[in-house]
Amino acid sequence: MTERSLSAAEARRIALAAQGFDRAGGRSGSADRKKLRRTIGKLGVLQLDSVNVLVRSHYLPAFSRLGAYDRSSLEAEAWGPRPGLFEYWGHEASLMPLSTHPLLRWRMARARDGESWGGLSTFARERPEFIASVLRRIEQEGPLTGGDFAEPGRRAGWWNWSDGKKALEWLFWAGRITTRTRRGFERVYDLTERVLPRAILDLPTPSEAEAHRALLAIASQALGVATAGDLRDYFRMPAAGVADRLGELVEAGVLIPFSVEGWKPPAYVAKSARLPRATGAAALLSPFDNLIWRRDRAERLFGVRIRLEIYTPAHRREHGYYVLPFLLDDRIVARVDLKADRGRAVLRVEAAHLEPGEDAERVAEALAGCLRDLAAWLGLGPPQTMACGDLSLALRANLSGR
Repeated sequence: MTERSLSAAEARRIALAAQGFDRAGGRSGSADRKKLRRTIGKLGVLQLDSVNVLVRSHYLPAFSRLGAYDRSSLEAEAWGPRPGLFEYWGHEASLMPLSTHPLLRWRMARARDGESWGGLSTFARERPEFIASVLRRIEQEGPLTGGDFAEPGRRAGWWNWSDGKKALEWLFWAGRITTRTRRGFERVYDLTERVLPRAILDLPTPSEAEAHRALLAIASQALGVATAGDLRDYFRMPAAGVADRLGELVEAGVLIPFSVEGWKPPAYVAKSARLPRATGAAALLSPFDNLIWRRDRAERLFGVRIRLEIYTPAHRREHGYYVLPFLLDDRIVARVDLKADRGRAVLRVEAAHLEPGEDAERVAEALAGCLRDLAAWLGLGPPQTMACGDLSLALRANLSGR
């Protein structure tokens, strides 16, 4: 990497290695909690999402990289009596290592100072006594949910929050409360000081500039090679000052500027990045996987346009509802629309589409193995393929053993 330029293939391999896809990922055997913690630390952040048509998204990245692991281990890391993760706004609602908490206190302070987000700052400014009463209830009664503050007759829903839910979300955003545990996918809130270890809360709070440098460095290690926009997006950081922070990281030798074949913006490579000769990945990717959540970066890396179609009307969907790209070696070679049919205890492949120019038989054989592993991990019977998509016939033949 001394030429300060990279081919598109080299950039892909660096990115895949940084994300934990540089070797055939352990589909045999079971990953222990130590490996799980190491994988999450490598990623820096797991995006939470409530959609449960297959399995909730935060469980999938570790499976994609490690193979079968005990999902209760992730739950213990996030919401157990001795957590190694905490919930906050990282890249959207996220789980992150406890060590990241001080690096996000600037965001909590901005919330307390009135920075706007979804109208919550206006609500907090107009209803301070009500918010104080919500906080006081948690102090006195212990962990509570949004349902404990529900208003009679109000319909539940993301855009139909009660005043109590608004108060809880502002307190969460401001860092005064955090997630003690979850019931289903509903947050159970408690005072931050009653959830996070004292050793974490007592860590010094860095300046905004220091915190932004540290977050950009974490993002660079997780991405391997990235543009300024990619790095900023990883923790959804404000644009102001990012160029200065990146310049400081370059000067410190943490980042190395590079040009990448086919990329218009200049790129940065983490000093710790590795360039493997090849990758042996075979993995299904959550629609919210760190590798692909920034869509234009995914297109730069893999030459495919990934679109989240969950919120697209059914008649306009191209690949399906809950679509997982399939990564094979260093390319995205197919996409599958998956559903866990829990009533019948089967994994349903609603549709399977091959990327242009890929070998259907090779892809179907590898994909069939991953689908069998996924079904077993979810406690479901053998995958069943619907006759939809140009890969469905080859996939069905491989799944049936013909």
